[in-house]
Amino acid sequence: MFRRLTSFDEAKRVINEKLKLPVLGVEEVPLLEAYNRVLGEKVVSTLDIPPFNRSIVDGYAVKAEDTFGAEENQPAKLAVRGVVSVGEPPEVKVGKGESAEIVTGAPIPEGADAVVMVEDTDRDGDELRVFRAVTRDGNIMKQGTDIKKGETALEAGRVLGSSEIGVLAALGLTMVKVFKVPVVAVLSTGAEVTEPGKELPAGKIYDINAYSLSTAVRKSGGKPVYLGVVPDDEVALRNALERALASADVVMTSGGVSVGPHDLTPQIVNSLGEPGVLLSGIAVKPGKPTTVALVGKKPVFSMPGHPTSALLLFHLLARPVIQRMAGRPTTEAKTVKAVAAARMFSAKGRRTFVMVTLKQNKRNGFVAEPVATGASGAITTLAKADGYLEIPANHQFVDAGEEVVVSLLKDTLVS
Repeated sequence: MFRRLTSFDEAKRVINEKLKLPVLGVEEVPLLEAYNRVLGEKVVSTLDIPPFNRSIVDGYAVKAEDTFGAEENQPAKLAVRGVVSVGEPPEVKVGKGESAEIVTGAPIPEGADAVVMVEDTDRDGDELRVFRAVTRDGNIMKQGTDIKKGETALEAGRVLGSSEIGVLAALGLTMVKVFKVPVVAVLSTGAEVTEPGKELPAGKIYDINAYSLSTAVRKSGGKPVYLGVVPDDEVALRNALERALASADVVMTSGGVSVGPHDLTPQIVNSLGEPGVLLSGIAVKPGKPTTVALVGKKPVFSMPGHPTSALLLFHLLARPVIQRMAGRPTTEAKTVKAVAAARMFSAKGRRTFVMVTLKQNKRNGFVAEPVATGASGAITTLAKADGYLEIPANHQFVDAGEEVVVSLLKDTLVS
């Protein structure tokens, strides 16, 4: 199925066009389970936040006009009529020439229109001396200042972090509607692959891809379900893929997509339903054997067995699809400009992605140095890399000292 390689740009176009799938619907979950989920509907406030005028300092509730002209040598003198505590309606009223002791967060008592900070006062029994004037509404958070009743507090599509969860809690919500999470079935193929936790026979390796891809799925907003290792057997692989399609919204495989006698995945996937394989073989390095299919309305991504290739092509092609199905914004990798530390060659006729580490130079810029490995199967390649740079298919190399753009794989850079 590799008679014609699809260009990288054409592969992205096909995926964006054919796999432009809608979100999977909305479900209601408890607020404490909504973290990192995507809000499924607009949330309109049913109350003012705060629901009352409240003090933002410890001090004394006063009438602002009673403090006008107050200074160190000529303090305003007010009578203290009581105390206002947090969580209780005020029982005291403030009249002319009066004040009430108040703490941060407590409601403003009737008659008061400002709060003077305790640092600007001195008290002797029930007499308060104020050494600095305060203006009307000074040190008061007014009712509805944060969120007004009827105002949109959060728009649909917002990813719910700790701050957003706090907003929903402030509105008194215990349940929230969120987009459903796409379930992604992840399985590995190959006679040489063994599941972690089992004894490692001679000539075999542990299943790297299922775990790295599952983690990438989770970070993209999906729910990975590991279906284990499937041998290079047509009947076993077909049965496993049918189970995966029946139980998940997306299927992610690795291995079995090259041109060897046991590489059966593209042919079997293509036979499972229309429209079948959309592309099989992409003009990129690493990751040429990558196959993408659509069975009914379910995407199937079949990645190469090499760990670096599989994870890189996931980020480049599969991640945006999962993000869209989860209702998340599709995010491009952040980029930085750097200077190439050495000459880096492309694979003739293929867009080449070179893994690099970034170091700061003396001018506080970055130098991109290729990761010291030529084996796309080395999982440490991505672990060591800060990002990757692209060499177009029609370019032979990037020269040392040339300015390059590095797409970041990590949230932080190590200088």
